Amino acid sequence: MTATTTAAAPAGAPSPERFRPEYHYSAERNWLNDPNGLVFVNGTYHLFYQHNPFGSEWGNMSWGHATSPDLLQWQEQPVAILCDDQEAIFSGSAVFDEHNTSGLGTTGNPPLVAIYTSAYSDASPLAGRQAQSLAYSLDEGRTWTKYSGNPVLDRASADFRDPKVFWYDGTAGSYWVMVAVEAVQREVVLYKSTDLMAWEYLSTFGPANATGGVWECPDLFELPIDGKREAMKWVLVVNLSPGGIAGGSGGQYFVGEFDGVKFRSESTVTEGLQTDDSRMREYSWLDWGRDYYAAVSFSNVPDGRRIMIGWMSNWNYSAQTPSEGWRNSMSLPREVTLTRQNGALMLRQHAVDPFNGPGFRNFQRGPQPLASGAVELVGAPGEVARIDAEIEPGRATRVGLLLKAGDGEQTVLSYDVAEGVLRLDRRESGNMGFHEAFPSIESVAVPLENGRLRLQVYLDRCSIEVFAHDGRATITDLVFPSESSTGVGIFAEGEGARLLALNIKGH
Repeated sequence: MTATTTAAAPAGAPSPERFRPEYHYSAERNWLNDPNGLVFVNGTYHLFYQHNPFGSEWGNMSWGHATSPDLLQWQEQPVAILCDDQEAIFSGSAVFDEHNTSGLGTTGNPPLVAIYTSAYSDASPLAGRQAQSLAYSLDEGRTWTKYSGNPVLDRASADFRDPKVFWYDGTAGSYWVMVAVEAVQREVVLYKSTDLMAWEYLSTFGPANATGGVWECPDLFELPIDGKREAMKWVLVVNLSPGGIAGGSGGQYFVGEFDGVKFRSESTVTEGLQTDDSRMREYSWLDWGRDYYAAVSFSNVPDGRRIMIGWMSNWNYSAQTPSEGWRNSMSLPREVTLTRQNGALMLRQHAVDPFNGPGFRNFQRGPQPLASGAVELVGAPGEVARIDAEIEPGRATRVGLLLKAGDGEQTVLSYDVAEGVLRLDRRESGNMGFHEAFPSIESVAVPLENGRLRLQVYLDRCSIEVFAHDGRATITDLVFPSESSTGVGIFAEGEGARLLALNIKGH
């Protein structure tokens, strides 16, 4: 969690801290969007992010900075890389240059190197361009120096951005690989370098699958299939806005092979720029909600784990959400793995659990039958909590949970048995008047397993993150309920449903 501030509010008005999340990172003040430069070094996770140090609206893009020993407790640090009159500091990545390939440190003190997009202003000789630049730190990210030879990669493009850099060691050799985008062309472009400064073009991927918006914030990494190191595949993540599966911003991914030069997708459904979105649900999506965007992964994580964080908002309404003095937050970190399901390869996501420890209340029910109708779970924590539920719908047509419920307010997580579809309905969730696109229903196909539905739901003050069947499908949505709307309920439509287990942990 992050440090919070308190401010006097007018009598009868909600506190400006009312919706500040408890277990999702938010900056103490001002605007936050895309996570950048995620890296683990010497026992510390570093989260950099797009940040306006001077206001709560987008602008003056710089890299904010927070650190954590465990991905749960975050400490905000001073702004890492500040914009100036020549450039804004757009998205990118950071690497621990352990062998000092860049020469920006020493053998005894290798540098952290940030690779970011310079968005050049009118005052710059490169006005209007986006190119890739470096900054480096010799004190584990506390202070940063911009490289004097910036930019290190310039395609004379207005939309070349968001470099994700990693060290490749394979049959083609050993070198740094940069994965960036030509955003408007919906292309991922790959380069290689031995020193992070001189870059050689490798290949281009795309357009493919979802192309209804610009492509941004790519990532490329290798994962074992079902934990078996002898069976590996590469995953290419591409975020896009608009054009997400739920409307506005979203993130898709491709599974395939990378030989050190070219990524070859084995999960492409459609190629080229698409004007017909009728096949959208056949694509692979990181999340089926409206509020999980620009997700990228940490580099240098121990044991080869792949942990991602997304921006928990949507460009449709991110500037209008009801907060004061601060705006927007990150998702919970998620460990992603690759699994085979019904012959297809797909990502499975598990949240880094803030409730895995003492000091929380436990509420349990089941096993027991579920009569047709809704039952309030009196005494269950429902504002900041984790809900684990296993339900056997039986002959019922619909089952689910009522979340953040109060007088005239509720968010409904429901499962339609005939359709095999899980839905999160926030049309009665509370404050929705700040933007016409906010009231919505998100949905994802989730087949029952052995006739059962398994759900894990994380509630924070302004968010709901749903993980179905051990993270095979996720839905992330913001909600802004009244302070009194903390009720939890369970319901069935029709007879024959059974609650096999329910555990709610929170406060």
